[in-house]
Parts: sequence; structure tokens; C-alpha cells
Amino acid sequence: MLLAMYGESVGESSSHSTRKPPEGPAATLSVVPRIAPEDPALPDTVDRILLATDLSPASAEAVDRAIGLAVERRAQLLVMSVVDPNRIRLPGGRFLVRVDQERARVEGGVQAIDARARTAGVRATFLVWEGEPAPSILDAASSESVDVIVLGSHGRGRLGRLILGSTSARVLDEAICPVLVVPAS
Repeated sequence: MLLAMYGESVGESSSHSTRKPPEGPAATLSVVPRIAPEDPALPDTVDRILLATDLSPASAEAVDRAIGLAVERRAQLLVMSVVDPNRIRLPGGRFLVRVDQERARVEGGVQAIDARARTAGVRATFLVWEGEPAPSILDAASSESVDVIVLGSHGRGRLGRLILGSTSARVLDEAICPVLVVPAS
């Protein structure tokens, strides 16, 4: 069962529901900037949280929210990032940077988030996968038996999602656990 949260606007508090969003041209992916502990969209018990981050400034608020949620719920935090070889490939097949160099950069970033979470008193670990981000996040959520996925949104809007695709939209559509999409401010 997919539980998604839909809000009135990003800057205001909103009521949440587990109803299906509207479909068609008027449909928009809304994001919820925070979850109150009593929010009915989250399970009563949250033991494992998956934070999926691309380490960009746009995901910084998702990092803060995931650590805060892990502290509130006394949950384990799995910090995940995905190395997507297609994003570092130039036309013609050559790479902008070597995959191992990108992996090392990403590992350093997720280790820093892991250390920050541990400093806040959270049991934390990290995962670095290689592949397409959305399927990798969905596979990790399933294999790690997480209760909630937290990820950021770049806020590109409908046109950006249409042209570029959206990792957060795909995860929200296909996840079998609640997904908290935190907007970049």
C-alpha cells in the first residue's frame, strides 16, 4: 500500500491524507516540509529510515529532516547515495570523471552525514549503490526493510519532471512504504 502525503503549499502547515492525488494536467506533486509525530501517514512504529541523498545543496533540508525524524522516533538511519554512471558520461561514451573517483567522493559525503547523525545520537550507517537512482532507492528500501524513505526534491516543477524525469516522483509513485519528500528552499 502506498501512503503519500499531499499538502496545500510548501510554506504552510497542511492537512495530510492518504487519498490518491488528482490525475491529469492539474495534478502536481506536492511536498510536505515536516511531519508531526502524530501524523497518520507514518506508521506508529518507525524503526528504520532510509535517507536518499544526491549530496546536493537541494537535499540539505532532507538530511536535516531525516536526522530529526530518526532522533524523534529513535530509529536507525540508513544514509544512501547512488552513483549514476550515466550522469558522468559524456557524449561518445567517455566519462567526465572516473566512476571510482565519483564513488569515493560520494562515500565521503555520506560518511559525513553518517557522522553527523551519530553525533546527534542516531544509530546510523551508509550505503553507496551504483545505477539509476530511483530503482536503486526502491531496491534498497525493500532489501533493507525500511519503514520510511526521506528524500529531497529539486523543485523543478512539472515541466522539469517531464523533460528530466524526477527521482522523487518515481520513488513516491512506486514505493511500498511512506515517502517524505522534502523541498529545497
